[in-house]
Amino acid sequence: MEDLPEALLTEILNRITTTSDLNSLSLVSKQLYKIEGNQRGAIRVGSGLCTATEALTSFCARFPNLRQVEIDYSGWIPGHGNQLDNKGLSVFSSHCSSLIDLTLSFCSHIDDSGLACLANCKKLVSLRLKSTPQLTSIGLFSVAVGCTSLSALHLIGCEKIDSVEWLEYLGRDGSLEELVVKNCKGINHHDFIKFGPGWMKLQKFEFEGKRGRYDCITGDVVYGSSYDAHGMDLYDFCCESLKDLRLVRIETWPEAGLRVVLGKCKTLEKLCLEYVCALNDNDMIALSRSCSNLKSISLWLNLQLYSSDVGYCETRTSFTDNSLYALALNCRMLQTVDLSFTGCAADWPSEIGFTQEGFLVLIKSCPICVLVLNTANFFDDEGMKGLSSSPHLETLQLILCHAVTDAGIRFIAHTPGLSNLTLQLCHYITDVGVAELRRAHKLESLVIECCGEVSLEAAQGVATSVHYSSNYSDDLRKRIGLGGYW
Repeated sequence: MEDLPEALLTEILNRITTTSDLNSLSLVSKQLYKIEGNQRGAIRVGSGLCTATEALTSFCARFPNLRQVEIDYSGWIPGHGNQLDNKGLSVFSSHCSSLIDLTLSFCSHIDDSGLACLANCKKLVSLRLKSTPQLTSIGLFSVAVGCTSLSALHLIGCEKIDSVEWLEYLGRDGSLEELVVKNCKGINHHDFIKFGPGWMKLQKFEFEGKRGRYDCITGDVVYGSSYDAHGMDLYDFCCESLKDLRLVRIETWPEAGLRVVLGKCKTLEKLCLEYVCALNDNDMIALSRSCSNLKSISLWLNLQLYSSDVGYCETRTSFTDNSLYALALNCRMLQTVDLSFTGCAADWPSEIGFTQEGFLVLIKSCPICVLVLNTANFFDDEGMKGLSSSPHLETLQLILCHAVTDAGIRFIAHTPGLSNLTLQLCHYITDVGVAELRRAHKLESLVIECCGEVSLEAAQGVATSVHYSSNYSDDLRKRIGLGGYW
């Protein structure tokens, strides 16, 4: 091994992707140890990281070319030893000259003075801060000023970051292409209007409001069903580069706030709106007119109070068939649709603003490949019949769709391109319906979870890959709001 050329050894190591294998191989010889250390570009460390200055210096010397570093102290307790602190982060920032991507998770011993050391990382492109309780806007502003190459910033659960000087500075600089802010109670969605010119270059934006126990309960605020935030020139900015937009748990009324972004995204390809209050058809119509490139839309809707044209209030989800018709008319590249309805009773389908007729217009107008329906009480076996003629549908996921029975499965079994089917909490589908799938011989993947009338024996052999469970998966718990706050 020692006689092999260094270039050949480097090529061998480049083909090994498992960290444990790399660690083991580096123990074979001093030459491999050195080469492996020099070529290691990414590393993830946590409680096992020795935080003494000498040890950290040695660590950085061992891996001098690190470009991506993740420091994660999730699950840490004092018995695990010392966490990385300000002094340790200073060592990292001064020795890792090639660092371009840094993630700090649950680092409770780092404050603003430590974060300010990152200004030394002139090549830093991406910074993710998750549950770092000591950090405030002061430290973040130091990063904004010092890290001139920064193009991606994620803030998740950073409780003390509130003022927006850092946001205004980054907006004036206009270098950010990706901005994600989740569960930071000091940052309001209205603050992002101050991002100003920064919107022009931004390609991905996510804002997720602080989680609450009562997110799914209808409030007593009545929203205007005809209010049009896009009919007024409230904010002079554009976001023509934005391709990926996700807004979760925000209140948009009576102030317009971020809802005006929906009418300004000419290149948007992916949209996700989860439990956003006060949106109406005018928002979706404005979006559809601007976003002819839209390929994916995810709408997680809960019940809200809306004033009607005849003067009374109705309890329903945000959008109606007018939104579906606008998408069908203007967004002809739409391939992925995810519709989820929370708090809607099975015997009151009118609580959902969409009807089966409007939904099928969308399906027939766009090349929908992936479709997810959660608690879609307007959708029944006739809807499955309409889906069965879709030439593009490849993946279908049904969750809590109680109006779909074995008859609907019989229709969908003959969908031309359907290869992946997921049934979750669909209690009116039985072994009889699954037998229809077996006879069709089309499925590559079948997932059945918590469907009480479907047996494991009936599911076996229906598809190339079959997953059957009577328990809730983590994904299913999230979709139906179990296991804590949303």
